[in-house]
Amino acid sequence: MTPLNAGAEPPPSMVERMTLIMDAFAGRAALLTLEDVARRTRLPRSTAHRILDQLVRLDWLEHTSSGYRLGRRALGLGGDGGHGRIREAAAPLLHELQLSTGLVVHLAVLDGADVRFLDKAGGPFARSVPSRVGGRAPARATALGRAILAWLEPERVEALIGDPGSLHQELHRVRQRRGLAFERGDCFPGITSVAAAIRGPEGPVAGISLAGDSRAPLERVAPLVCDAARQASRALFPEPEPLRHAARVPHRGRLPGPIDRLLTAGRGDRS
Repeated sequence: MTPLNAGAEPPPSMVERMTLIMDAFAGRAALLTLEDVARRTRLPRSTAHRILDQLVRLDWLEHTSSGYRLGRRALGLGGDGGHGRIREAAAPLLHELQLSTGLVVHLAVLDGADVRFLDKAGGPFARSVPSRVGGRAPARATALGRAILAWLEPERVEALIGDPGSLHQELHRVRQRRGLAFERGDCFPGITSVAAAIRGPEGPVAGISLAGDSRAPLERVAPLVCDAARQASRALFPEPEPLRHAARVPHRGRLPGPIDRLLTAGRGDRS
């Protein structure tokens, strides 16, 4: 492929160089390596790497195991960043979860250090949960946020959260529970929830949770949340998911092992 600026000298200003790099991404599906970016922009590799890191920190780009792609800020300029597709895939699953459990169902995405609620479904109890569509909550304090953060690289978590403190330990427990995250009053007093992430080939894209008061049978309904998240993942990404986390999370048609043993860790979870 001929470089986009063949025959031209690299522009001198930082703004021009950042624009040159952003222009290298032809569309929202573009996935480029560092070498691709350096070749297309004709910037020195070290310069391209430094600017890419800055763009990732500012959420203009996202760095995955396969390369760089447009981030939430860049995608947000052209629409909802794919959130409409996530809502569409999850809508029937949220409805089914709410009807079968009577609890409040949330769909959310990670937005910086917060989760942003894309959808909420529930009966009369929904008014007691102070969340709203379009609203935010701290990712580290919510089951939704922990379920999503658990599948990000530790360095990415630290970049988003700042000082993670004991969060890494909690995210390790989430992975040990095969992706189930519990929260008991950490975000909204008196409200408990359980969540699981919707995951794609490059990692988590959203999360689904069930929320209720302190009497909610979280351990009993947790498998339903996990199954709904898995079904949403399959609807969004029909191709078999690469075994990125195969060593930690075997993909099966159901949760592996006795469900009571799987969820025991959740009963005492207060972090």
